[in-house]
Amino acid sequence: MFKRKKWISADKRPIVTVTGSRKKTIVFGSLSLDGKQLFRQYDKFDSNTFVDYLKQVQKRFGKYIIFVDRATPHCSMITRRFLDSNKDTIRLEYFPVGSPEFNAVEECWREGKYYILSTYYPLFDFLKDTISYYYRTTRFNLDIVKYLMRSTN
Repeated sequence: MFKRKKWISADKRPIVTVTGSRKKTIVFGSLSLDGKQLFRQYDKFDSNTFVDYLKQVQKRFGKYIIFVDRATPHCSMITRRFLDSNKDTIRLEYFPVGSPEFNAVEECWREGKYYILSTYYPLFDFLKDTISYYYRTTRFNLDIVKYLMRSTN
């Protein structure tokens, strides 16, 4: 586990450095049963970026089934049209609502959060570059079948 706790005396206030920026970056990620992985970073989370990511996955993995949550870009008409035109090679399956524990990629996000957010980045571009480098170079050896076969009981 990567949990960090900070102790501070009761008479002092903690100081947290923030930039005040509302900028964001989006990372899509996929893991395959044979250990391959693909992470891509985007500036927006919308149907067009999701379809672009699906095209990248298609190039990398060929024929595949991808498990996703029910976020709006995953269920949109743009995404459905793309899936209809590629139904021989791509199939989307949805995780049960409110069940992130089935999604192995959530573990990648959790590990990345502790690695990446342990440092202060004075510029947003530094943060984006660190995120890109981390997901480009880190190999996640997760048992995908274990995540898919979990019981909610």
